[in-house]
Amino acid sequence: MKYVMTLFSLFFFFLILKCTAQSNVDFGIKGGLNLTFFKVPEAQFGNTIQTETGFYGGVSAAFEIDENVSLQPELLYIQLSDFKFLNAPIYAKFQLSDKLSFMAGPSLNYFFDFFTNKFKVRGDIATSYNITNALDVHMKFVVGFTEVAPNGLFIGTGYKF
Repeated sequence: MKYVMTLFSLFFFFLILKCTAQSNVDFGIKGGLNLTFFKVPEAQFGNTIQTETGFYGGVSAAFEIDENVSLQPELLYIQLSDFKFLNAPIYAKFQLSDKLSFMAGPSLNYFFDFFTNKFKVRGDIATSYNITNALDVHMKFVVGFTEVAPNGLFIGTGYKF
């Protein structure tokens, strides 16, 4: 529960920043469905894939670099059954059209349920489609570089303030 309260605190912090920030920074919230693929040998799909379904939610910020490129860090809380972790991707975001964007970058992860090696780095690729200026649908694929850092598929919605 304290992790959820931390995310809400971050949300309100970003909201206050948005009120005082320049117009080239967007803050938002996002959430949705997470499918995680365990027992995948070395970032490849094998014959022993096990899938867990869970949810994610968190906050994001987009710092405009130019008209079509921005830097978009996020902080997401992810839960799969009893398995919980924080996911912090740092995306280079490319605006392909008024509605469609592509994102790629590293993903920093802190796993609460591991006794050792709690910190893992993964790679993310993502896309989002703007339904309105504030509302989007997005999908991302996360590639774990070791068996302990699982691959995942995220499908959800986001809202920008």
